[in-house]
Amino acid sequence: MTVAASTDKPRRSRARSLFETVFVVALAIGLAVGIQAAVAKPYKIPSESMVPTLEVGERVIVDRVSYRFSEPEIGDIVVFQPPVGAEPSHAGRACAVAREPGQACPKAWPERSDGVPFIKRIVAGPGDRLAIRDGHPVVNGVAAEEDFVRGCGGAPDCDLPSEIVIPEGHYFMLGDNRGASLDSRAWGPVPKEWIIGRAFLAYWPLDRIGGL
Repeated sequence: MTVAASTDKPRRSRARSLFETVFVVALAIGLAVGIQAAVAKPYKIPSESMVPTLEVGERVIVDRVSYRFSEPEIGDIVVFQPPVGAEPSHAGRACAVAREPGQACPKAWPERSDGVPFIKRIVAGPGDRLAIRDGHPVVNGVAAEEDFVRGCGGAPDCDLPSEIVIPEGHYFMLGDNRGASLDSRAWGPVPKEWIIGRAFLAYWPLDRIGGL
């Protein structure tokens, strides 16, 4: 009886140790998933619209928390769900209203796309008057200084001199590759509630690591 009791004790100890290991691993995975969902999320750049700031395939970390306590700012790079007007099925009618000649789209479709999120830069916010000159935003009469963007190169929507006013609670998005970006010029300002978060760190590939 003594030998059997002695043999059972190590078995119970090993079983307990295995249980604790499995529990700790499961807890760690659960916390990682929870943190990713609530706090920060990785995002892979799907297109050339943010070149040269972000290359195709580059990966960034998106802060999902700060906009719960503060407003987005001009210059922020954000990940968001676009309006349905940005989908290929809306080609030729991306804007929710008829665009005047020389004018950016002033109003997006009210339905949000459930497709792949977009990443762009905020160039104007609620109440701002906006025109586009050679691909650069002119906000409230002041042209933005943007030495980090790739020039427009005469592509469509490079010059949109007729001002629009950004609706309350909305933000106007442009890709940094101004001549090769489908953005708010075509499908309008985006509501704040469609913004997933601010991209603040590039982490892959390693030679591109750094803050945004």
